[in-house]
Amino acid sequence: MKLAPTSTSNLRAQFEAAFPRSANRDVRIVRAPGRVNLIGEHTDYNEGFVMPGAIAFEHRVAVSVNDSGELAVRDVQEAQSHTFRIDDPDPKPRCDWTDYVRGVQIQLSRLGYRIPGADLLIDGHVPMGAGLSSSAALEVASALALLRACGRSLDARSVAQLCQRAENEFVGARCGIMDQFSSISGRAGHAILLDCRSLEASYVPLPDDVALVICNTMVRHSIAAGEYNQRRAECERCVEYFKTKRNGVTALRDVIEDDLQQYGSRLPETLLRRARHIVSENARVLKAAHAFESDDIKAVGKLMYESHASLRDDYEVSCRELNVMVQLAAAVPGTYGSRMTGGGFGGCTVSLVDRGAVEQFTQEVAAGYERATGIRPDIFVTTLADGAGPVE
Repeated sequence: MKLAPTSTSNLRAQFEAAFPRSANRDVRIVRAPGRVNLIGEHTDYNEGFVMPGAIAFEHRVAVSVNDSGELAVRDVQEAQSHTFRIDDPDPKPRCDWTDYVRGVQIQLSRLGYRIPGADLLIDGHVPMGAGLSSSAALEVASALALLRACGRSLDARSVAQLCQRAENEFVGARCGIMDQFSSISGRAGHAILLDCRSLEASYVPLPDDVALVICNTMVRHSIAAGEYNQRRAECERCVEYFKTKRNGVTALRDVIEDDLQQYGSRLPETLLRRARHIVSENARVLKAAHAFESDDIKAVGKLMYESHASLRDDYEVSCRELNVMVQLAAAVPGTYGSRMTGGGFGGCTVSLVDRGAVEQFTQEVAAGYERATGIRPDIFVTTLADGAGPVE
């Protein structure tokens, strides 16, 4: 897919062609980026710590108000619009990309935001199924577009929470808040150290001499599929067990290494490994934040490799292609660290690479991956970007 967004003038022209009734109406354009997670995977829905950042791939949404009582949505690549009644008393998911837009509209309506009707044209440039939060970018962009359509606004935290509810309740993926928070709260050149319980956030600068390289295995994943929700259910079973062992446990965030040592032997082996990943991953995020503060990028890289091993062995959300990609990255001089990023079962890896080694990295990883898998990967050298907002 083309990763550079369509120009504002071209998107406006496409909007008018897609929605002829919009002639002479005010058209607004908003943007929302995808995200990459440096470290802290599957900890967000366990109320733990994560370190994501918005990336320079984004979705744009052009919107204008209509008075039809309908929400009409269309992708720039599609030949027809999908239309939904805003006052539908019993909306049903279609199990396609429109559910992310519809879910946001439903949440806004439940909060009392009156939308008389709106036309939305989606211009998507975050690779889908790659673990870069294309869905969250679409949710956030849709929320900002619909808020503009009804002349209202919400603070960034509330938008993120609303979009998370849309994905949990309408789409059916029990994701945490990391993706939506990253999309709306990103800061250029910085990762976000986010406490997913309090939603307290601080910004961690990425060193200027370190490049962020995303390698797409080209193996698509879907976090709405059963494996993701199964992992969350397994974590909830762990919480119920540890609640019986000591006070104060309401999420796996509250379990520490001593608890695993003292009580873990009575857990089924699979649940013990799931809990061990979450406990160790939370610790890795905090260690990584300290290493960034100390300008110790080698320590950050070591933690990234440890994270991938834990996701592969204890949480079991990696796959052969992701493992091959990490092994290839680790063999290139100048690579500080590499790991799978996103929900897993396919998608992308993220690597921190010395800027002087980027060309060698991309060549060797691409060639090695194609030899090993028969698949030509997409490799992107990108930057950490600002969060969502208006385009004009």
